[in-house]
Amino acid sequence: MIAAITFPDISPEIFAIDLFGFDFALRWYAMGYIVGIMLGWQLLKAALKRDAIWQGRAPMPVAKLEDLLTYIVMGVIAGGRLGYVLFYKPAYYMSHPLEIPQIWTGGMSFHGGFIGVILAVYLFSRRHNIALPKLADGIALAATPAILLVRIANFINAELWGRPTDLPWGVIFPTADGGPRHPSQLYEAGMEGMLLGAALILLAFRFGGLKKPWLLTGTFFTGYGLARFIVEFVRQPDAQFVSEGNPLGLAFQMDGYGLTMGQTLTLPMILIGISVVIWAARK
Repeated sequence: MIAAITFPDISPEIFAIDLFGFDFALRWYAMGYIVGIMLGWQLLKAALKRDAIWQGRAPMPVAKLEDLLTYIVMGVIAGGRLGYVLFYKPAYYMSHPLEIPQIWTGGMSFHGGFIGVILAVYLFSRRHNIALPKLADGIALAATPAILLVRIANFINAELWGRPTDLPWGVIFPTADGGPRHPSQLYEAGMEGMLLGAALILLAFRFGGLKKPWLLTGTFFTGYGLARFIVEFVRQPDAQFVSEGNPLGLAFQMDGYGLTMGQTLTLPMILIGISVVIWAARK
């Protein structure tokens, strides 16, 4: 018998109450976003208080952080939801348009949320006349805590699990087929959240990374992109991409080789990230 880990009995809901006739539940997924954004806020706040670690001075006063947070939250929610609709289930949501804003039913795309944050940061920098390179580097520094906690929440929700495995740390997810699978959510939490986050913190506070505009931004692009691209090899693709003729769920394939949707969306991040890192380091 293949060794495997039984999925822990953790409810996706932290608590649920009846509020004026409406069922209200606080889920680990939502809490991951909330706590992650707050931790990122504290990281960015600590950086903004230290002019010495920036090129010249910090890009903005700490007092503007609340306004920036509003922009980012709107970018994450709107971009994440629209990205999921357009990248993963466009046909379904075109037939059910009223379900598009129903984010409480689940369905968010990191790449969509990422695009939403880019747009939000750009608009914020223009409105408040803040140097975009420095602001982008600050956001890159603050982004990984939310990624870490949301990936852990994906594990608690028993969603986005990996492909079948015979490794001893395979997990039997109650929402899968009863066989052991890669805990790909935890792989992503470790690589995209912990390792990348630690690297960005050291680069910013220890090695003067914020003195080279765009360096942290490029590092985030490259680090997240590589981590996601690697994990996609053991992550179960979304059901709409899997068929009898395409059991690996490849969204793009040619001559027997192909990429999943996650890899397809991530590849531009890697290429852009590497280019930005080289450019920032030389400058």
